[in-house]
Amino acid sequence: MPATKPRPEQIQKLATQVPEDGPVYLLNLLRFKPHAEYADGRMTDLTGEQAYAIYVEGVSKLIASVGGRLVWNGRCNTLVIGDDDEPPWDSVAIVEYPRLEAYQKVRGSADYGDVHVHREAGLAHQLLIHCLSPEQAQAALSR
Repeated sequence: MPATKPRPEQIQKLATQVPEDGPVYLLNLLRFKPHAEYADGRMTDLTGEQAYAIYVEGVSKLIASVGGRLVWNGRCNTLVIGDDDEPPWDSVAIVEYPRLEAYQKVRGSADYGDVHVHREAGLAHQLLIHCLSPEQAQAALSR
C-alpha cells in the first residue's frame, strides 16, 4: 500500500538520526491522485494536486510559525536515469525546520489536523527523506 504518513518507528528513527542542535531538512517526493478523495466522502471536482495545494497553503503558515521554510519545490519533468517511461513522482520539495522539535510541533498541532485532510485527499504516495545539510554532510564525511 502506498505510504502517505510516517509510521511511529520511522518517527522514532528520525529522532535518533537528526542533529541534537541544528536544522532538519526533509525531502518530499510526491505523487498525486488523479482526483481528490476525501475520507469523509465529500464530493469535489478537485484533482489530487489541487487538494494538496490547499494543504500546502495552510501548512506553510504553520511551518513559518516555528521558524521553518520551504527551501525549494518543483514539478518533475523528464526521467534522465532509470527505466520508466514517465517520472515516478509529480513534485519534489525540500522543507527546512530549525530543529526536530519544530517539526514535531507542527505535526502535533490542532491546526495541522485541520489542513491534513487535504493532504490525505490529494496524495497517492509520498517518500519523506531526512537529508543532512551541507555542513552536516561535510562533518559526517570528516569523521
